[in-house]
Amino acid sequence: MRPILLKGHERPLTFIKYNRDGDLLFTCAKDHHPTLWYADDGERVGTYVGHNGAVWTCDVTHDSRTLVTGSADTTCKMWDVETGTCYFTHQARSIHWFPYDHFDQPARAVALAQGDEKMCISTDPFMGVPARVHIVNVAANREEQTNEIVASFGDGVEGRINRALWGPLNETILTGGEDGVIRAWDVETGKIKLEARDHKKQIQHLCLSEDKTHFVSASLDKTAKLFDSETLECLKTYVADRPVNAAIISPILDHIVLGGGQDAMAVTTTSSKAGKFDSKIYFKVYEEEIGSIRGHFGPVNALAFNPDGRSFTTGGEDGYSRVHHLDNDYFRIR
Repeated sequence: MRPILLKGHERPLTFIKYNRDGDLLFTCAKDHHPTLWYADDGERVGTYVGHNGAVWTCDVTHDSRTLVTGSADTTCKMWDVETGTCYFTHQARSIHWFPYDHFDQPARAVALAQGDEKMCISTDPFMGVPARVHIVNVAANREEQTNEIVASFGDGVEGRINRALWGPLNETILTGGEDGVIRAWDVETGKIKLEARDHKKQIQHLCLSEDKTHFVSASLDKTAKLFDSETLECLKTYVADRPVNAAIISPILDHIVLGGGQDAMAVTTTSSKAGKFDSKIYFKVYEEEIGSIRGHFGPVNALAFNPDGRSFTTGGEDGYSRVHHLDNDYFRIR
């Protein structure tokens, strides 16, 4: 299984996203320029130029026409996927009734709701302003897009919100971040519906299953955990021997893939083997490790499965993305 190496970023990777059809691959990094690739052969299509800070996350509409990105430059931009033009910029300011409305806040997590009619944006704590989750409408007609925030919540959150996802039927938003707590927020009321305090350290990543009934979390406490989306009950725990930065669920098999490694600040002091920079595959039900895939020369920061389940991509601190097309031996694992 020889991977395809994608070198399009000068800084560490932060996030990877496939479109719904699985033919396009979007990568985000700390170098300000989200990049588009053909997922099958790794050919670079182009970059989206406009951000002035690290790009932390992205999402793409079901029709693959619109890309949304969240950046440390305090903006969330909406792009035409085909032409690469930015047609709208959300300024990640605190909403007008919030007491600190004169500060800009870095945008961290962005996620489109099912149906692509709404979008949530999480903003980082900054200058005394706590982290918040904002909901904005996504206009069907691009010319009618506005910056109006229809809801904002975040009471009780300590530190940064690293990931925000829409729950089943768009009724909740699931968040995880620096305080190690997974929260389910009621979209209608903005109140915390449920909390899960199973992790001991910061949560780096959340990934929903294909049917949205469960999701996996990745944490610096060297574990990934499987949760029920409705109850936040912890169903399974996958123990790794390194901090886990990303975890994803196979859309066709009962497999979980974890990526992480030794903290990036200490990478130069050890070999790649000692740094534990390989991606590990676990059996979802039995919590057993069934394989690993090496290649990166730094921690793995981002993972994404192709919707067809036959390939996945890793993004590392080394600035490379690696597309792994899974061979027939992998699909014989039971």
